[in-house]
Amino acid sequence: MLLHEYRICLPFTVEEYHTGQLYMICKHCEIESSKDEGVEVVRNEAITNEDGLAGQLTEKRLYLSSRLPTWIRSLIPNVFYITEKASNFYPYTTTEYTCSFLPRFSIMVETRYENNNGTTENCHQLSPEELAIRKLEYLDIALENVPDYKYKESEDPCKYKSAKTGRGPLTPNWREFMKPIMCAYKIVRVRFEVWGLQTRVEDFTQRAVRDILVLAHRQAFTWMDEWYGMTLDQVREYEREMFDRTNKKVIQTTPAPTTNTSTTNFD
Repeated sequence: MLLHEYRICLPFTVEEYHTGQLYMICKHCEIESSKDEGVEVVRNEAITNEDGLAGQLTEKRLYLSSRLPTWIRSLIPNVFYITEKASNFYPYTTTEYTCSFLPRFSIMVETRYENNNGTTENCHQLSPEELAIRKLEYLDIALENVPDYKYKESEDPCKYKSAKTGRGPLTPNWREFMKPIMCAYKIVRVRFEVWGLQTRVEDFTQRAVRDILVLAHRQAFTWMDEWYGMTLDQVREYEREMFDRTNKKVIQTTPAPTTNTSTTNFD
């Protein structure tokens, strides 16, 4: 297993980002739902945990086979999806990715959001054994690059200025003085217990997760004027409409999988 911790600062408060996080998730679903692949939302419902805290449970199918490297595509069926199960008890969330075709593969992402610039040590209360194998990285949305084919000037935090809040553009040392500021503390656990492929797949997956986190959090800031000021009720309605459009696009164009489609149980 590979265990990474990513700390990603954003120029918001945790309270502001509650709507921003939800908006970003459902907008990404529509963007990723192309003509023949994308995201199907299977479940999206309110839940309550054992402490009585209200949250949201979402289950999705991510059809991604054409975006995988050739050496991975050679190992999987033509119709292939990953199951995503997310529990959102903001400001704490968990997301698990599994694949019925690869039962020994999983990605678990735990996230805590705090109003600071990444200074909390062991935010997730990892055990001494986990701390010993953890790789810690600070991802700065103003300094991290994205691939040329993903780059958009309108999504560059060093060039973007929010019309609604006046925040931005970000400078190289923005984390030292920016107010407000918050941090997403993300623990990413990748498992692929197949002899001969484990290291290669786990390394590839962690690199892919890192790239996704950089791009997504750059977009969270540069899309700010789209979601800033929305109420939770408004963003939930937007979520319902977006998921409905996404499902119609994906279900109409994606053939039924030919492999076993049961999802892997949580550990």
